[in-house]
Amino acid sequence: MSTTAVLLVLLAFVLGCAVGAFLVARTQRTRAEELRTELDDATARLGRTTTDLAAASAQRDLLQQHNRELSGKTSTDQEVLRALAPVAEKLSQVQRQVGLLERDRVEQYGQLARQLEEARVVDARLLSTTHSLAGALRSTSARGQWGEVQLRRVVEAAGMLSRVDFIEQVSFDGSEGGDRARPDMVVQLPGDKQLVIDAKVPLSAFLTAQELDGRSADWAEADAAALEARRSELLRRHGKALRAHVDALAKKKYWEGAANSPELVICFIPVESILSEALRADPELLDYAFSRNVALASPISLLGILKGAAFSWRQAVLTDNARELFDLSKQLYERLGTMGGHVTRLGASLKTSVERYNSFVGALESRVLPTARRIGAFDSASLDAVDAAVDGAHDGPEGSQGAGVSLLGHARAQRAGSSAAGSAQPAATIDATPRSLTAHELLEGTAG
Repeated sequence: MSTTAVLLVLLAFVLGCAVGAFLVARTQRTRAEELRTELDDATARLGRTTTDLAAASAQRDLLQQHNRELSGKTSTDQEVLRALAPVAEKLSQVQRQVGLLERDRVEQYGQLARQLEEARVVDARLLSTTHSLAGALRSTSARGQWGEVQLRRVVEAAGMLSRVDFIEQVSFDGSEGGDRARPDMVVQLPGDKQLVIDAKVPLSAFLTAQELDGRSADWAEADAAALEARRSELLRRHGKALRAHVDALAKKKYWEGAANSPELVICFIPVESILSEALRADPELLDYAFSRNVALASPISLLGILKGAAFSWRQAVLTDNARELFDLSKQLYERLGTMGGHVTRLGASLKTSVERYNSFVGALESRVLPTARRIGAFDSASLDAVDAAVDGAHDGPEGSQGAGVSLLGHARAQRAGSSAAGSAQPAATIDATPRSLTAHELLEGTAG
């Protein structure tokens, strides 16, 4: 064996040893890394276990504390339950009451459902009646009668009386000798004036538009737009029809046939919406009607006009009463003046009569009675006759009776004195001094 071969063998052996050592070292290093990794994992698991143990210990303490709290809470809950026993009883009663209310609610809902069904049937009938009414109003005669009925209701609501404050269906000669005009109503105004009212109004286009409103909820959005356009067109036609009706009323010139009527005729619109829709479609309609001497009046505005007419009637009555009262007062004043003149003349006449009566009594006392007393001194029967004659003479004016009684009493006293004295005093001693009695003395009977 040569040296080269030996060297090669040695070199191969050394290389094999080196490779083996390298492989062993590599294997050891890998194993060490694995062991280090396992140690780290074990350390981590130990840390987690320690943490879990600490958490478990804390949880155990918490559970123990919770147990103690639950025990206390259980006793507290029992006390609360005992305290809430009356409340529980009340709740039971409330529950029973709620059950009764629920039963009543079910019954009431059943009744409500039946009532709603009845209301639905009534609405259906009302809708049918409305359609029938709308169909009837399309007739010119029916529409005219309906307008007249509505007009009469408004007039009666204003407190007016038929054939007193207003006249229906009156006829008079038309304008310029034309056909006879026949308005629906003529309202009487103070001063023999009249106001003409017509109750006819076109409704066909308006009623058709209202029927479209009733069906708009059942149409799709696109159809609803077309329906709205159709409705607008119908309302424009309604405005034009009302404008044409204004022209027709203006041509009739009712104010020329009525007595003392203002140059105006009122066109009564039975429903507010009829006029409002026409004005919405034709805003200049109101001014146009006024320019044609036609006033468009809804029920509210016509009621205001009629209330004003009724007020003017009341004011006219008050004015007439005041004028009559003035005339009566003037007449009473004149008659009181005449009566005052009569009283003045009567006073003067009474004064003259009293003066003449006093003169008569004075003459009677001074000239007649002395002679009578002398006669009585001779015969009492003749004096009684004179007394009777004097009594009859003094039954006249006021105050005469008292004077006669006084005079006769004086005469009788004189006669009695003469008899008692045995005719010792002559009859010539009787006081016959002339004396004029006043009216007061005659009334009091104090003459002596």
